[in-house]
Amino acid sequence: MFRHIAGDRDPKFTSELWKNLHQLFGTKFSFSIAYHPETDVLAERMIQTLEDMVRRFCSYGIELKDCDGFTHSWCTILPVLELASKTSIHAVTNQTPAIL
Repeated sequence: MFRHIAGDRDPKFTSELWKNLHQLFGTKFSFSIAYHPETDVLAERMIQTLEDMVRRFCSYGIELKDCDGFTHSWCTILPVLELASKTSIHAVTNQTPAIL
């Protein structure tokens, strides 16, 4: 799980939901410098990638069941999607984000 997340100054990231998620997962969030396009583009691209991954997961209607047979929501798969994202080799750099 990421320990530190940086993002742009979109009001969505200041919502109570995000504050609670960061508290729940023990992550810290920092805003990029205002009007700093290089940082904003990187943050937006990563968010878009993760949104696409969650959307695809949900569109297939995959259900996660634990050993007791309880079904879990898409939130349960976030660590797996994060691992997939961190270990995927980037076409341009030929490296994984975890290495960079």
